[in-house]
Amino acid sequence: MLWLTLVLAVLVGVSLGLLGGGGSILTVPLLVYVAGLPAKEAIATSLLVVGVTSIAALLPHARAGRVRWRTGVVFGLAAMAGAYAGGRLAVFVPGTVLLVAFALMMLATAVAMIRGRSVRDAGEGEDHHLPLLLVLTEGVVVGLVTGIVGAGGGFLVVPALVLIGGLPMPVAVGTSLLVIAMKSFAGLAGYLSSVSVDWGLALAVTAMAVVGSLAGGLLAGRVPHEGLRKGFGWFVLVMGAVVLGQSVLTA
Repeated sequence: MLWLTLVLAVLVGVSLGLLGGGGSILTVPLLVYVAGLPAKEAIATSLLVVGVTSIAALLPHARAGRVRWRTGVVFGLAAMAGAYAGGRLAVFVPGTVLLVAFALMMLATAVAMIRGRSVRDAGEGEDHHLPLLLVLTEGVVVGLVTGIVGAGGGFLVVPALVLIGGLPMPVAVGTSLLVIAMKSFAGLAGYLSSVSVDWGLALAVTAMAVVGSLAGGLLAGRVPHEGLRKGFGWFVLVMGAVVLGQSVLTA
């Protein structure tokens, strides 16, 4: 099933480039149910794939001015600390429990995005930043979740930037990619202390995901803000239901 894994990896990249999240939401199930990896190895591998792909996806957003660098770096540094701690803690949690927690977090976030208020009319070039304490707190919490359940965190970072920070969806997407890259590598560092990675498979999946991310990044600026937010929410809701169902059936 290697060929199918690589083809579907392109969708991982498109999701990251277009939505600023969804990479781990797709990568973990892909590696578990298609590539046949154990849950913890799949989570560790997904952190590598999502981290590298996020850097590639960030480039078109940065060129278009859709990244809030200060907010992203502060959020990312706080999230890296949480992600490393989460990656170290994950060794004590059974793989099935990790997948169930992963799915439940996805469902809660999806509902928030679908029902959330409309994004205020802020221009993409406006220099808007979240309060420092709020950024640090959210960063640590999101990072901890990232490290434990292997989520790149875009499905948590994007809603935080949109619903709490009031950033336009395209700007939240671009800023999220910076945060995702930083804390994915931190989470991976935590996992590598106890989990081995099939580097050949990981690099092949990453390469295909990077190709998809470039296409997704180019599309992001052309999709209406409100439609992008709701589409993101429904996408996460469906994937969360699938992962939860599979986890319960195989428990």
